Amino acid sequence: MATETLPKWWKEATVYQIYPASFKDSNGDGLGDIPGISSKLDYIKTLGVNVLWICPFYKSPQYDMGYDISDYQDVHAPYGTKADIDALIQGTHERGMKIIFDLVVNHTSHEHAWFKESRSSRDSPKRDWYMWRPGKVVDGKRVPPNNWRSNFGGSVWEWDEPTQEVRVPRLFAPACIGADAYQYYLHYFAVQQPDLNWENPVVRKAVYATAVNFWLDKGVDGFRIDTVNMYSKYLDFPDAEVVDPSTPWQPADKYYSNGPRLHEFLKEMHRECFSKYDVVSIGECPNTPDWKDVLPFVSTREKELDMVIQFDLASMDHGGGELRLWHRDWKLHLFKAITEDAQMLAIPEHNAWCTTYLENHDQARSVSRFGSDEPAFRVQSAKMLATYLLTLSGTPIIYQGEELGMVNMPPSWDVDTEYKDLNTIDYMQELRRIAGDDKDKLAQGIRGAQLTARDHSRTPMQWDGSANAGFSTAKQTWMRVNDSYREINAAAQEGDGGSVLAYYRALLKLRHAYKQLFVYGQFELCDIDNKDTMTFIKRSGAEYALVLLNFTKEDQPFVVPSHFKGQPELLISNVPEAGKHVLRPFEARIYVNQGAKPSANGA
Repeated sequence: MATETLPKWWKEATVYQIYPASFKDSNGDGLGDIPGISSKLDYIKTLGVNVLWICPFYKSPQYDMGYDISDYQDVHAPYGTKADIDALIQGTHERGMKIIFDLVVNHTSHEHAWFKESRSSRDSPKRDWYMWRPGKVVDGKRVPPNNWRSNFGGSVWEWDEPTQEVRVPRLFAPACIGADAYQYYLHYFAVQQPDLNWENPVVRKAVYATAVNFWLDKGVDGFRIDTVNMYSKYLDFPDAEVVDPSTPWQPADKYYSNGPRLHEFLKEMHRECFSKYDVVSIGECPNTPDWKDVLPFVSTREKELDMVIQFDLASMDHGGGELRLWHRDWKLHLFKAITEDAQMLAIPEHNAWCTTYLENHDQARSVSRFGSDEPAFRVQSAKMLATYLLTLSGTPIIYQGEELGMVNMPPSWDVDTEYKDLNTIDYMQELRRIAGDDKDKLAQGIRGAQLTARDHSRTPMQWDGSANAGFSTAKQTWMRVNDSYREINAAAQEGDGGSVLAYYRALLKLRHAYKQLFVYGQFELCDIDNKDTMTFIKRSGAEYALVLLNFTKEDQPFVVPSHFKGQPELLISNVPEAGKHVLRPFEARIYVNQGAKPSANGA
């Protein structure tokens, strides 16, 4: 076995993602916190996962829920203290688990000391730490350097008043002065999130020392790396194609990602940071759908990242352009094709690895999107989706509450008052501008938010059936608790062998016991054109597993593929009594052949 394909702890791991604001409130202020996470480590351990991913807890003004960081080495005060973080790291390790943090270094907060210095003067030593460019004068008016649309609406450029060289009296027209007098800073996301200038080697060294190695030296086991393929910019900043003439700001996805020096930067970060520790690096990699383009990021020969998070499956029911939360119907054949493409990264000869996930803090709940949250089908579809997630090769990521089958907020909730996310607020503004007086279009657009908005994953964790779902003792929580908490909560599922939680625990034990099949096994998609069911084989040597998934509310026939070798034996099903040749609504089954046995070091 080549060195590159040897087993690694992070290949055999299952990651559990925690959103601090919504996980557990320990002090009754209505907001989740770090001590709250520590209080639930035993619950996480009993689930069967072995890596915690903690979303940003750093000091931040919270314009984008902590993804706007003002100090990489401090803690957002409502979440706790540095000592609380140290205790969380220690408590996780004491339970035999590992812990990774979010690394957000494409941009900082506008309140970070670096940016405050950068905008203080054009002569500032840190002026070149961010991306500043002169504007244009068009028809006598000041305009940004190009027409790119920010991910959160409007231009990616913000004119910065504090450091303008020229103060123009109102009686003079802007055309009387040169465009170079107007300086804008770049922000791919919110105005309060200025992009760092990775072209500057001093910036990169500061990032490595301050945001990366500082935490690795404290014992953190790696990072999920936010927007990792946006560091390198196309420095000519060309205008994007006009696809929506009604707005000056055009989608520029192809320019946001995978710039000319990106792989150089990632190799340097690996060399200066990750190579010195036994840690994992998981990059968030949007706008890169082809596995051949992803391979250079994750090939062990390239020494950049260990794996990446892709968006193709999670976004296939989203619209594009201005109304990216606009819902569009998804088809199972596309779901299958995207899965098959991602699994290519785990083929041994590629010396690479992949992640699998259905939910995270940027996605709505998978049961409501890909299964059914109707009472008759909710539990079955949650288990079916769990079967899909935990039988694929690669490293699976489970988002908090997914193991309970949590669902989207109900349609009765008002989008304008109950939804808190900056992305949703921007979407609703754009929707009203585009819909105008068209009430049907407005209603359809609101329906999109009710299906795909990020807010759905950010409602508080549902621990029990008491007030606020046991999340907090506060009279009011930072975000409303989902009305479903009375039926869906951890306490109710703890003693129920038929619960979603019990099924996740059972699947995770099987995944570890049969890791050569489910972690490392070769994926082969069957019945590609079947619009109702998904069938795939996992193979390791002479051992085979067969996974059958019904994505519908009706019974569906199935056959064992002819290239499944040996006699199939049922390993697990999510229904009490499996039919001989029929899958019940949202049924999932796993078969293994008679030669497949649990590993000696299995669960």
